[in-house]
Amino acid sequence: MDTRRLALLLVCALSLYMLWENWQRYQHPQAPVATLPAAGTSVPRLPTPTSALSSGVPQPTVPLAPAHLPAVAPVAPAGETLNITTPLYTAQISTQGGNLVDMELAHYTAFSDKRQKFHLFDAQHRYAAQTGLGKTQGTLDLPTHKTLLTPLPGARAVAAGDAPLQVRLAAPEADGVKATKVYTFYPDSYRIDIAWELENHGAQTLLPNDYFAYFQLQRDGIAPEGDSFMLSSFYGAAVYTDAEKYQKAPYKEIGDGSAKYARNATDGWLAMVQHYFVAAWALPDTDRTPREFKLYTPEPGLYAAALILPFPKLAPGEKATISAPLYAGPQDQAALKQVATGLDLVVDYGWLHLIAAPLFWLLSAIHGLIGNWGWAIVILTVLIKLALFPLSAASYKSMAKMRQLTPRLQRLKELYGDDKMRMNQEMMKLYQTEKINPLGGCLPILMQVPVFIALYWVLLGAVEMRDAPWIFWISDLSAADPYYVLPVIMMASMVLQTKLNPTPPDPIQAKVMMWMPFVFGVMFFFFPSGLVLYWVVNNVLSIAQQWQITRMIESGGDKPQKAANDPKV
Repeated sequence: MDTRRLALLLVCALSLYMLWENWQRYQHPQAPVATLPAAGTSVPRLPTPTSALSSGVPQPTVPLAPAHLPAVAPVAPAGETLNITTPLYTAQISTQGGNLVDMELAHYTAFSDKRQKFHLFDAQHRYAAQTGLGKTQGTLDLPTHKTLLTPLPGARAVAAGDAPLQVRLAAPEADGVKATKVYTFYPDSYRIDIAWELENHGAQTLLPNDYFAYFQLQRDGIAPEGDSFMLSSFYGAAVYTDAEKYQKAPYKEIGDGSAKYARNATDGWLAMVQHYFVAAWALPDTDRTPREFKLYTPEPGLYAAALILPFPKLAPGEKATISAPLYAGPQDQAALKQVATGLDLVVDYGWLHLIAAPLFWLLSAIHGLIGNWGWAIVILTVLIKLALFPLSAASYKSMAKMRQLTPRLQRLKELYGDDKMRMNQEMMKLYQTEKINPLGGCLPILMQVPVFIALYWVLLGAVEMRDAPWIFWISDLSAADPYYVLPVIMMASMVLQTKLNPTPPDPIQAKVMMWMPFVFGVMFFFFPSGLVLYWVVNNVLSIAQQWQITRMIESGGDKPQKAANDPKV
């Protein structure tokens, strides 16, 4: 197999791999219907640790109260909505449960309509951040995420430079136990602190084994806006612990119970992930509170990721606070690293993270100098091309020499086409005479592929590309070129590159090589313009390098010899 065939096979294999991977992600079926409670019952859907799924008295997996489903509580009527404004977003809190039910991000536009802002939490996908207090063996009905809360007076907006804003919602007292839900919003961060403040004015002591606190994210399994068959990224839940590291759980696996993730730990976080954005419950790295993670289906078509925390011992007259920070916003890697260890891993680089992470760091450094992500992509592509120049040169030299031998290889096919063994022998003699290794360009190609695939994932996953302009008509590097200028240039460059390659002696292979630029070029009409820009620059540099090397070889210096057994002599 010569270099051009290997290159063709490699391109086809990688393309098919990416298409198959996207097809698998995009075609995730909905999870099986969850088991419903018996007719006539109404059970609030709360997270329960895995240790409490069996009958009898369960044993906790960590020093954390074993939790059962709480007793039936009356369903509160739909509450009013509080609008909270910060410089980064506008949030909506429902008084029913005090849940965070909407978040409009001020600096990010919607995928389909750029006149609208992007919404992370929303009613359309039933996406919300919910918190509450459940019970295992206790008798008090503490507030859940369905309890109607009363908002307390206070400000509803925070401006740049202001102190953090607190929004408080009071729950009905349960036998003298007062619970207040407290949101803390920061003017310069997507972090939101959510806490339950507890005061025991009653006569009984609340014990840790009787109650627990939960902080959960809930949404449907429908693909988020902007996801498609041609351009699909992971969306689902994720869990991280120091011991088990980063674990992804697609909604399908949550629905059928096959998701594999760490259940108990004294560190780590859990999140719901989608392209460019994430919502995560992440305690500080220094907080070693025992915690349990649970991914489950609260009802058919809905999926939940719950962080379950222990309840403190609360004697009469005592106060306590249970809190968990929520990060809800873009997958800004610098910000994510400050929230919790490993949270930046939600930026999905696939299996090439070790290569992709340094490339993104370099891309960010270039952007810091020039202030334009489009030109940063151009410069980074040039730098990578320069770094890989020796490998590319070796590959192009091999292709140039093979190009010179094309007429003679064609002649061998005409003479020995009916005798494959003889034809292969004559071809090997020709390669030996001309001192050409037909596989000489394979290793350089193989060594470059991981770098360029890693850069592909960097550009696909970087939220910094969203709404980032380049020049003229390119106003959003994360969106497709509206006038298809870059895809057409990309297709033309692939055609030109094919012309520079040796003509395959096999007519069928020659036709495949001729049509390949158009077949694969169509894919680029749907790709983000930032990705197409990277490929265009890379192709233009490759063409220039290949043309120069081919010209040097064909103009002298390394002409093929005339062998005695050469049929053209």
